[in-house]
Amino acid sequence: MMAIQIQKQNYAEEVKAIKEAISISRYKVAKQANTAQLGLYYSVGGYISQHTRNAKWGSGALNAISLQLQQEMPGLKGFSEGNMRKMRLFYEAWQPIFEKRSQMANEIEVVLVPDKLVPFDFVKCSQAVNELSEEFIRCFLNVGFFSHMRILANVQSEEEQIFYVERCGREFWGREHLKIALQEDLYHQQGTMPNNFAVTLTDEQQRVVAMQTFKENNVLDFLHVENPDLVDERDVEQQIVENIKKFMLSLGGDFAFMGNQYRIVVNEKERFIDLLFYHRRMRCLVAIELKSGEFEPEYAGKLNYYLSALDTLVKLPEENPSVGIVLCRDKDNTEVEFALRDISKPMGVATYRSRDELPQNYRYLPSSEDFKKLL
Repeated sequence: MMAIQIQKQNYAEEVKAIKEAISISRYKVAKQANTAQLGLYYSVGGYISQHTRNAKWGSGALNAISLQLQQEMPGLKGFSEGNMRKMRLFYEAWQPIFEKRSQMANEIEVVLVPDKLVPFDFVKCSQAVNELSEEFIRCFLNVGFFSHMRILANVQSEEEQIFYVERCGREFWGREHLKIALQEDLYHQQGTMPNNFAVTLTDEQQRVVAMQTFKENNVLDFLHVENPDLVDERDVEQQIVENIKKFMLSLGGDFAFMGNQYRIVVNEKERFIDLLFYHRRMRCLVAIELKSGEFEPEYAGKLNYYLSALDTLVKLPEENPSVGIVLCRDKDNTEVEFALRDISKPMGVATYRSRDELPQNYRYLPSSEDFKKLL
């Protein structure tokens, strides 16, 4: 019996090692497949754009091509008339960045050759275009085609498109996370939260990431508040803990949850922090204090105390100073400014709302009819 148990234990280690190898291999295959698909769709989109925008093809051409492709390649997926229109939109949106900016048509492979399609090589193009960083290309190729299309359907400016692609690719956003970011207009929310990061964070990378990470107004779509005037902090905290994955998605992809009512002991006195997280890119603890009403100046003093205790008792030597957020129902920015002015620890003040408290015309994703107009 003992021999069998030892054998199982040894096999468990081997199985673990093989599983890890399989996971790494699958990730690489999936990444390569996505890169190949984006290159193919971009080229096909350019081919379609070249022939349809110049009226070389008549009406109904895309439908006829799609049907013939299905007949000649049974089981082919992704080449419906609608998807080919999306490929054209994908090409026309990104072509100014990947090709026109370079002004080096003979330094990269020509994408469109008469009567021939050459799948586009984004990596090779980025090497020819100095404005395109390796980091951007890596993020771009991490984003799936339909996430690209969702970004293009919701965002008009080039700067915003680049922002969402970089965040989506760097933090590996899923469709739901991307949907939330677009609904909450994350691009215009970044850096708007009242804070004292500029004067309290000495590490430049931590300061930049902190300024970009936290939003002034947070919509918690899982939060149910029947009467906003009678909301209870503990009830809000409980709903957040029960929906911690969604809450972390609303914060960003770099947060790790460490606990609620996190206990710290100072001089034999217990204190409890409402929510405690760790942020990977800032390399620091993040304490969140929940308040059911309007911001009060004394909240900053209490959070300052908690951050001092965390830095002394919990923070590791190689980690950056802890950051604190007061998450309340409402705030007066002038009061917040005065409250944070002489605080020594990095913190900010943000507000939260439940989805059902927002007006009906709150930012929404386009309907299928609106999307068709884009194509």
